[in-house]
Amino acid sequence: MARWLYSAVWYLALPLVLRRLRKRAQKAPAYGERVGERFGKVPVRDDKPLWIHSVSVGETVAIAPLVKLLLKRQPELPILMTTMTPTGAERVRDLFGDQVQHLYCPYDLPHALSRFMQRINPRALIVVETELWPNVVAACRSRNVPVLLANARLSARSAKGYAKFSALTRPMLKSLSRVAAQNQTDGNRFVELGLPPEKLVVTGSVKFDISVPESAKKEAAGLRKQWGIERPVIVAGSTHEGEESMLLDLYARLLDKIPDLLMVLVPRHPERFDGVNTLTSKRGFKVTRRSGGDPNAETQIYVGDTMGDLLMLYASADLAFVGGSLVERGGHNPLEPAALAKPVIMGEYVFNFAVICEALKEAGGLVLVGSLDELEQHSLSVLKDPQRAAQLGTAAAAFVKENQGALERLYQQVESICLGAPK
Repeated sequence: MARWLYSAVWYLALPLVLRRLRKRAQKAPAYGERVGERFGKVPVRDDKPLWIHSVSVGETVAIAPLVKLLLKRQPELPILMTTMTPTGAERVRDLFGDQVQHLYCPYDLPHALSRFMQRINPRALIVVETELWPNVVAACRSRNVPVLLANARLSARSAKGYAKFSALTRPMLKSLSRVAAQNQTDGNRFVELGLPPEKLVVTGSVKFDISVPESAKKEAAGLRKQWGIERPVIVAGSTHEGEESMLLDLYARLLDKIPDLLMVLVPRHPERFDGVNTLTSKRGFKVTRRSGGDPNAETQIYVGDTMGDLLMLYASADLAFVGGSLVERGGHNPLEPAALAKPVIMGEYVFNFAVICEALKEAGGLVLVGSLDELEQHSLSVLKDPQRAAQLGTAAAAFVKENQGALERLYQQVESICLGAPK
């Protein structure tokens, strides 16, 4: 009954959902493309692909090491990846080209999912992190399609939200084949919400299994030559609306004390690239856009307005700030700059990565700040003290290295749960 009511609400809300899609398409035209896929209108396949769902860019990047490992060890395995966003679709294309098929995931509507499942006929579904939908899980259960929740995380805030709809959440979790959690704390939250304990395994986070391509390091070194190799550089990655203004305030304060300072701003969402560039220009700073030209010694703010370059830009930093943390977005992944042995600073809103951030802080590789004054104080401390910067960076890199190995453990779960289906 609960899922029937949920589906009815979905159908009633559909005009609003489509209206929002059209509005988003005005800013990002890709949202207006391939809309039929969101209703299950996809090409028929007869090869029983492994279906991997990663909602957007962050989840796609997180699961990329597993996909690469599958392509290496199971070269004949057909793989289908779905996302909800065009930026996620772009990352799938950039990372894997034609090695995997990409489609947009259908809305959580019974008729759309029925059409999708009939045409795709997947052997198994891997859902990345926490992108669980009741009708998706139910559609898989009705067709005996195993569902593995991989690299699973569940913040206390999200758990409270799921708990409010226990009539939907509990049967959905019971229908999962396995939950491979990033840590025991998050795993316990799934069990408290209704996941049978025997279906939980703690594999760790595959985000620790980061490999930094030498090409990224070389490109970063090239950038530093262009803007001045001796200049101190702050890279602020995955920033959200409201954060750029605070970071520009920070930059103005620091500029009085470090006149040759460069700040690299990398907004999280591409539809905000133009707005961030305009905001920065209005503040009177000398701005260069990555998509528009090469930086030089006069560049004060370098706007990273291209996709897939954040790791390389972090490699160019003396100090990394990870966004979504000065505003209540919950923060983003601090492990990429940490793996590069960069000192990392974040704001106080890190609930999306609470366990990782707390552990990284305890290891001495992360500074959390609660105000702009604290952010200025710690930024100055790092930028003016190479020894402190090196200590933070070394501790961060060591923390990442100590926690690697989740990828192999997750692969074993995939092999056990998902690859036993008939080919």
